[in-house]
Amino acid sequence: MSKDVIPIHRIAEGILYLREQKVILDRDLARLYGLETRVLNQAVKRNSDRFPPDFAFVLSRVEIERISQIVTSSLSLKFSKQVRAFTEQGVTMFL
Repeated sequence: MSKDVIPIHRIAEGILYLREQKVILDRDLARLYGLETRVLNQAVKRNSDRFPPDFAFVLSRVEIERISQIVTSSLSLKFSKQVRAFTEQGVTMFL
C-alpha cells in the first residue's frame, strides 16, 4: 500500500451514508490505496479473525441497486456479486 497523502476531496467523494453510518465501498477504498478491489477483499477474508464484526458489512442487492441509480459513477455496481461497505473504524484499520 502506498503511504502517499491522499487529498481529502478524493476521500470525501467516496463516502456514502448507509444503515445510519458513513461508509466507503470496497472499490473506492481499494482505489484510494492503489489496489484492485479483488485484492482488498481477499485480504479481508484471509484476515477475518483480526477484524471486529462492525468494521464492514456486505450490501444487500437492494442497497447495491439503489446506489447504482443514485451515483452515476456506480453503474457497474449493479453487476457486482458482492459489495462490501467499510465503516469509519474499518477504514482506519487499513492505515
